Amino acid sequence: MSVFTLPDKEALAHWIGHYAIGQLVKFEGIAGGVQNSNFFVTTTLGRYVLTLFENISRADLPYYLNLMAHLARHGLPVPAPIANRDNEYLGTLAGKPAVLVLRLTGSSEMQPTPAHCARIGTMLAGLHLAGRSYGRRLPNPRGAHWRAQTAAQIRPCLNAHDAALLDAEIRFQDSASPLFSRLPSGAIHGDLFRDNVLWVDGFIGGVIDFYFAGHDALLYDVAVAANDWCRMPDGSLHAERANALFVAYHYARPFTDAERAAWPAMLRAAALRFWLSRTADRALPRAGELVMVKEPDEYRDILLQHIQSVPPLPTAAPDTETECRP
Repeated sequence: MSVFTLPDKEALAHWIGHYAIGQLVKFEGIAGGVQNSNFFVTTTLGRYVLTLFENISRADLPYYLNLMAHLARHGLPVPAPIANRDNEYLGTLAGKPAVLVLRLTGSSEMQPTPAHCARIGTMLAGLHLAGRSYGRRLPNPRGAHWRAQTAAQIRPCLNAHDAALLDAEIRFQDSASPLFSRLPSGAIHGDLFRDNVLWVDGFIGGVIDFYFAGHDALLYDVAVAANDWCRMPDGSLHAERANALFVAYHYARPFTDAERAAWPAMLRAAALRFWLSRTADRALPRAGELVMVKEPDEYRDILLQHIQSVPPLPTAAPDTETECRP
């Protein structure tokens, strides 16, 4: 979450008048993230998050907003979008598509334990199962087409060693695409990092930032999560945390044989995705008031570790519920 576009307070107060949420009390920009402009908004009736979309097609936004509403109806702790008086989720503010969602409570856990990772695995499996009944479909916006396009953009910015690594990995991922296309697929979060999960007393209070969601292999979502929640300083996966995440997920939605075979390549695909996007954010910065650019080299190092060694996925569900639920 960042701030690229700052709305006028009077214009925001008028815009909020189209909602049944009271009058504007205050709003403040949210630092962190890299894509959209985000604000905490307090009204006389509650607390919300306002997002102004900077580079997502307006035509694609109903996919994200209705997915969040769908998952909220299924009991997942996601920020439900707020409809205006015309019963529309999506509006326009400061010339940008805009949405209000409920502000969830809690704070991010940046030093996760195996117990945290087990809850993440259970939640992610629940999200994937609930997503089976979601009728809309949008290809993963950070899929193969984006990967090739972004790789071409950033390659001139890399040193010779990293450019060679990128070229080799693009070839490897292209060769793995037929395998990935046969995996179980559905709606994915696409960006389930530690700073996109809020915790309250050890339980998940909210899962936020669905604006990289899309339709893709479910295993890709597991790989994205594992690369952040379970990584060690050298880029390898912490065995106990990774096992807790895998077993908890597997208990709710068992991994298939094809997913176990694809796991090493999928971990590399997830690492490549964030190496590419973070390198692009650094090489091609966007102007704004509060803009966070994350370190790209840590995901290059994760990719290198996964090329060398990857822990396997579990082959069977645990015998008891307590094995995967802290």
